[in-house]
Amino acid sequence: MWSSRALPSATWIRTTGKIVVPMSVRRVAMLSVHTSPLAQPGAGDGGGMNVYISSLASALARAGVECDVLTRAEHPGQDAIVDVEPGVRVVHLDAGPRSTVGKDALFGLLDELVEAARLHLTTTSEPFDVLHSHYWISGAVGHRLKHEIDMPLVGTFHTLARTKVAAGITDDPPQRARVERETIACLDRMIASTPDERSELVATYGAEPDRVEVIAPGVDHAMFSPGDAASARRRLGLPTDRPVLLFVGRIQPLKGVDLAIRCLASMRDSRALLVVVGGPSGADGIAEVDRLHALARDLEVGERVRWEPPQPHGALVDWYRGADACLMPSRTESFGLVALEAAACGTPVVAANVGGLRSLIDADHTGFLVDGRTGYDFAAPVERLLADPGLAGEIGVSAAARSGRYTWNITAARLRRVYADLGARELVRCS
Repeated sequence: MWSSRALPSATWIRTTGKIVVPMSVRRVAMLSVHTSPLAQPGAGDGGGMNVYISSLASALARAGVECDVLTRAEHPGQDAIVDVEPGVRVVHLDAGPRSTVGKDALFGLLDELVEAARLHLTTTSEPFDVLHSHYWISGAVGHRLKHEIDMPLVGTFHTLARTKVAAGITDDPPQRARVERETIACLDRMIASTPDERSELVATYGAEPDRVEVIAPGVDHAMFSPGDAASARRRLGLPTDRPVLLFVGRIQPLKGVDLAIRCLASMRDSRALLVVVGGPSGADGIAEVDRLHALARDLEVGERVRWEPPQPHGALVDWYRGADACLMPSRTESFGLVALEAAACGTPVVAANVGGLRSLIDADHTGFLVDGRTGYDFAAPVERLLADPGLAGEIGVSAAARSGRYTWNITAARLRRVYADLGARELVRCS
């Protein structure tokens, strides 16, 4: 017989006695309304989440699950649908002006976003089986859509408001924590990148433990792998006879670029160079860039900081390979894809002992975790690496080997099982 629950056709389930066999999931709609997977990572609102969504959608498509990624149209003349690769499309939703809208204002377009997404989801030639929201604004859209069209909803938050507040970052709109709490209460499944994130969802937001799945992101090992550092430096115009430290990411207070500059200033080797690859992000991004330039001048290291604009994702491999150490002084990180990419390239990572970085880095074996938040705290492990090339080599080899545990194919396979399992369960209803 067939279950009586109203689900899209591809996720109906056949039951035989007490055995429930979920049908395979064929189509998934991913919601990423505040930033497009086509956007340049490292600038504006584009970061690790963009890489996560595009890489995950590609891996799911290779596994036979078609993905439409729904995002807001930001530019005049954008095609309504962009075919990225077989099985992966980016769908531009008409909601608000065809221009950049800050995340604070984007929540005011919620009704338009829901209507535009609902129209796409209900008028395509084949039905979608699952909604998967990314970030809190998309969670709000998905929450509404779940009830309007009766679809299972999976959510990945990437960052959480209360985590940021605990780290001293208070740049979110006041409704964010409330929206996250309401969405979490109604999600059929939540995807956490690490056990720490899972614990936080449960302890801080009251998520039901059996609805939180820990599925780590992956890394593209065909793109990110160890290589010759000297050759990479020559291609980038970096000196081959000086220590090089690297920061990759959006320039905003959360990422701690100021601490990377203080690390440089605290080092005994005055030849060391810091390369910052990324662009301003958020409403205060330009002001943060100006503040960081002033800090570098005040600390008398301005001439030893090289500022590079955001790079195409594949181009980052040379920056990782050319660095003696990759710094991740973030105040909080749900996972830290930059750390994983650097590790895959055999580059030691010196990171803050926060969030997902704790799960990613095996302290003193594949990198270093730093508890303090002074320049000297970060400079100490960097100088240890520079003083002992043998140790640096061992850590690089261990980091690259450990990164092999993380692949997008594994992430996609585990997520497919989550999607399929939802077909055998009643949808969670809001109280």
